[in-house]
Amino acid sequence: MWRKVVPAVVLLCAFSAIASPSQAQEKPTAPLKIGVSGPFTGGSSPMGLSMLNGIRLAVDEINHIGGIKGRKIALIERDDEAKNEVGAKIAQEFVQQKVVAAIGIVNTGVGLASIDAYQAAKIPLLITVSTGTSLTKKYAPPAAAENYIFRISLTIDLEAKALVAELKRRGLTNVAVMTDTTAYGEAGLKAFEQHSNVAGIALLSKERFNIGDQDMSAQVQRAKESAAQAVVVWGIGPEMAIIAKNREQQGWKAPLMGSWTFSMRNFIDAAGKAGEGALMPQTFIQDAGSTSKNSFLLAYQRAFKIQTIPSPMSAAQGYDGMHLLYLAIIQADSTEGVKIKEAFENLKRRYQGAITNYTKPFSSLDHDAITQNMLLMGKITAGRVDYAYADDQRRSILVRLKNK
Repeated sequence: MWRKVVPAVVLLCAFSAIASPSQAQEKPTAPLKIGVSGPFTGGSSPMGLSMLNGIRLAVDEINHIGGIKGRKIALIERDDEAKNEVGAKIAQEFVQQKVVAAIGIVNTGVGLASIDAYQAAKIPLLITVSTGTSLTKKYAPPAAAENYIFRISLTIDLEAKALVAELKRRGLTNVAVMTDTTAYGEAGLKAFEQHSNVAGIALLSKERFNIGDQDMSAQVQRAKESAAQAVVVWGIGPEMAIIAKNREQQGWKAPLMGSWTFSMRNFIDAAGKAGEGALMPQTFIQDAGSTSKNSFLLAYQRAFKIQTIPSPMSAAQGYDGMHLLYLAIIQADSTEGVKIKEAFENLKRRYQGAITNYTKPFSSLDHDAITQNMLLMGKITAGRVDYAYADDQRRSILVRLKNK
């Protein structure tokens, strides 16, 4: 039933015959075009492909029950390669193709390069992975009268709060921080500094690294020599794995923690035993024993013939996000962007998703669905992400409603 991930250009060919706007008026059963963008190749691809599969799974379920008033959803999938300029071009293409809405975005830099186009065209964008706090804030009132940018992933600000709380819980007050030089890393450093200052946590060392760097031993050495009690990292899997190995090589036993991306398979597999014990905030942990998540995990595994999802959080957020977008379009009873936006801001139907039970996840003043109380602390254990605390495992099967 399910196709494998194929290059975006092939997928686009499949949609080349979609009716023009004038033709669509003549054919009310024409597919509803929804744009999906993310990194389907490169170091960020575990997040992008997992997200894409979660979205595809949701669309298959929606189309199976007839789509939206008899119109099937047609995904237009594009690989942004985690490159800002490519993401910006894709956003412009989606605007020109008059997609009903867009969903996706993994990298903060790509998001920042893309949101202006969606906002100007009044096309709702639901961000399902990127955590850059500013993405949903740029056009929030009073900066703009209307905001077309929504999100169903945690923010960098929430990540920073969760990590500072974890440090306080462990009595660690002297810390080294290492961040990549992308917009994501810059934002992570800024947020972590702000929350650390408030909590009385001293940052003894601040180190930077570039995407693609193959050796961070000098940065690790400086961090170690600062006498930091823990090291906090913001980045993506490949570079984080090198930091974990450099840390092990230097015999540094300080706890390793950082952004949610420690949960990526390309960190876990590449770091091996050097990554054991790493801590990171999560919205979703792949736990087949959890009743509230079983249906999503079983459906995902059946559809894609895979037991271990490369980025479970990305998959779950993509899946939930697509179902929420479906509910907004149904409620709007229209494909007009302004009406879908207004429906998002006042969703009347509750939705029990993979992550939580969504009850009015958005409002006109709040376009972020995830709040602090929904987060769990994950820990790399025996080559997989597990719950760091038994309390979090118990909480994962409860309804974690949005903290208003």
